Amino acid sequence: MPKVALYNQQGEQIGDIELSDDIFGVQINTAAMHQAVVAYLANRRLATAKTKTRTEVRGGGRKPWRQKGTGRARHGSIRSPIWRGGGIVFGPTGEQNYKQKLPKKIKRLALKSALTAKVNDGALIVLDALTLDAPKTKEMAAILQRLQTGRKVLLVMDGSQENVIKSARNIPGVKTTHAGQLNVYDILNTDNLVLTRDAVNQIEEVFV
Repeated sequence: MPKVALYNQQGEQIGDIELSDDIFGVQINTAAMHQAVVAYLANRRLATAKTKTRTEVRGGGRKPWRQKGTGRARHGSIRSPIWRGGGIVFGPTGEQNYKQKLPKKIKRLALKSALTAKVNDGALIVLDALTLDAPKTKEMAAILQRLQTGRKVLLVMDGSQENVIKSARNIPGVKTTHAGQLNVYDILNTDNLVLTRDAVNQIEEVFV
């Protein structure tokens, strides 16, 4: 079983905690993590790009010149796709669907691989508890500084600690989430992953 240090909010090591081999000690599958990250980014993507077809471009109602007798090619509208300023034939419509679905087993394997990678890199910090009496950004920043978490941090809690969330949301590079909402992209996109003891227990209950 992998074992990591257990800290309190003052940044002091108060013991060790053993983590489940089935989640924090698996064989890392890079391909699964790659698939999970690609799917996450694709599902977050919005279809905002759109071009106008020949029916949507303004103008071009009158025939440019008569059909026959001019010696030029026949045209019906100056907004034809072959004209400069005309409509676009196969451009984005704003209705594209970029959604990707992953099998449940691949999702879990990717998540376990990401958590194991953090343990192997020494980038997993476990706190005995993380509580604040009131929303105070300064106090939250001091806790992170004592833990030496680095610039990009993901705080994972077991429940809805509103004071912690409000205290951390104004700190650049710090993101908070719940144990049941973990995703591979957020885990890999951090310098250090900070879990509370209760969050570890919840992850081991849900993802085993």
